Amino acid sequence: MNKLKTLLLAAPLLLLAPLASATSPLPLFSTDDERNTMQVFNFASPSVVYVTNETLVRDRWTLRLHTVPKGAGSGFIWDDRGHVVTNFHVVEGARKVTITLQDRSEWPAELVGSAPEKDLAVLRIDAPREQLRPLVAGTSSDLAVGRKVLAIGNPFGLDTTLTTGVVSALGREIEAANNRTIRNVIQTDAAINPGNSGGPLLDSSGRLIGVNTAIYSPSGTSVGIGFAIPVDTVKKIVPELIAHGRLVRPVLGIESAPDQWASRYGFEGVAVLRTAPGMPAEQAGLRGVYRARGGGWQLGDVIVEVDQQPVRSYDDLMNALENHRAGDEVSLSFVRDGKKRHTSVTLAAPE
Repeated sequence: MNKLKTLLLAAPLLLLAPLASATSPLPLFSTDDERNTMQVFNFASPSVVYVTNETLVRDRWTLRLHTVPKGAGSGFIWDDRGHVVTNFHVVEGARKVTITLQDRSEWPAELVGSAPEKDLAVLRIDAPREQLRPLVAGTSSDLAVGRKVLAIGNPFGLDTTLTTGVVSALGREIEAANNRTIRNVIQTDAAINPGNSGGPLLDSSGRLIGVNTAIYSPSGTSVGIGFAIPVDTVKKIVPELIAHGRLVRPVLGIESAPDQWASRYGFEGVAVLRTAPGMPAEQAGLRGVYRARGGGWQLGDVIVEVDQQPVRSYDDLMNALENHRAGDEVSLSFVRDGKKRHTSVTLAAPE
């Protein structure tokens, strides 16, 4: 009986043996989706770089200054002139930045420009053109929830790591390093961890659709909620950073009161503290805080709308101005002495 039992247990193994033999290996199959993922990775990964940030510290015993690693992140090659795009927070406060290309070559980088309010920065390296593989920029205005996305970066220093997922949501808002709001952000469940910041988010054609920027996580690691700055925003800002070193927006010519005034004094909008002489706000007749007849200070005009869009904070006002250029005429609504008024203002170039 024991012998029969042994034979019965062994029989299935004998039947499977020919399939597992060295002369008859199991055939390897790949799905269309797997082939697409591999193609995108092979196409885009040479464009992804490793960004190392070093800063100066003073030795407590010798009092000498020396550089120490401050952090690391990701980036990608923007053009064949050596411009590299990453997050502002990846290079913030850096004394020295080094870019490592996929071929392991290291290049010192100079900061060309930064936009803290959008968490974007542009660096430049003097690498030969044949070593530079710029990414192809796509569009983000036509994205839809459920679209496949791929992220390539250096999470926890593990270089050129690929993760995949979908667009989980659109139109999200996150907070930048300077407390400004970044709007229309892409949410994805592709795993994004510390070190992925500044790396590209790609579509299934290998085109850039976003810059991986932040995660929502109680633990500090990926829980399937990551955020990327949309490429349509990136395409507007990066050329400005290359040309001017900063984000250039038209000016209204006001000094605004702190947002806390709104809750303290019971109004909604941006209070004008004072207007700059000769600038659009003064020319349009806006009035700042003034001294009343009794000797006390009186609240001036409170801006509540730009182009019929509500303005509830300084952040709202700045985001409204970012949609225009110097010379554009905008409609402005403000409250004076409890009454809503309207005017038109021609925006000026920054000095």
